[in-house]
Amino acid sequence: MRKVIVYFFVSLILTTSCTINSHVMLKTPRDFVFDTPPEHPSSEYIISPNDILKFRLYSNDGFLIIDLSSGTKGTNTGGGNNITYVVDSKGVVSMPILGEVKISGYTVKEAVKMLEEKYSEFYVDPFVQITVTNKRVIVFPGTGSEAKVVILKNNGTKLIEVLGYVGGISKKGRASRIKILREVEGKREIYLVDLSTIEGIKYADMIVQANDIIYVEPVPDIAREVLADIAPVMSLISSTLLIVFTLERLKAYQ
Repeated sequence: MRKVIVYFFVSLILTTSCTINSHVMLKTPRDFVFDTPPEHPSSEYIISPNDILKFRLYSNDGFLIIDLSSGTKGTNTGGGNNITYVVDSKGVVSMPILGEVKISGYTVKEAVKMLEEKYSEFYVDPFVQITVTNKRVIVFPGTGSEAKVVILKNNGTKLIEVLGYVGGISKKGRASRIKILREVEGKREIYLVDLSTIEGIKYADMIVQANDIIYVEPVPDIAREVLADIAPVMSLISSTLLIVFTLERLKAYQ
């Protein structure tokens, strides 16, 4: 009888222990091969698929902008209206007059220069303005489950800045294991960054991109979670054994 009870509760404990660290996300096996972070990270934001771009076009090197700001009536009617575009999954946008243009992979400055060259066939000294309006990243600071969405207000926001926005790495986070998930040319790349030593400063200066997922791996808290998981079971065991022993003693007195 006692053996059956012991086997039952051992099985119950093993089943319950499957919940240990079940809240931890984005686990990778020990032999997982991470992608290599860019050796020379770009110092500027790179336009990516699904970015939302605010586009403006002026002629005469933007003369109309200056003319309007001075409060005088300009004679130049070249463009200037805000137009919003979404970069499709192939990194292409359909621009006025030009049609489909591949724009992902360019920095904002490079995209402006490229479009100005293309529009120079139709306008005199075209002046292009581009603003990416939906730049944001998701940061898991190391608790394993809590996350924060950070809006990227500047083109050159660094990894260390983003971590600063969320209050730094959690006490339960591992600074030596920071995973960065990034979509590059339609492929999801996963970088492993170590900021636990000063050598990691080169990664701290990495420019984050829109839709990056920055996941600080939490320290496994196995002991606490095992105790939390088995506490109800141990209470049940002690109660059951007390009942069994009581019944056996009653039988002995009969």
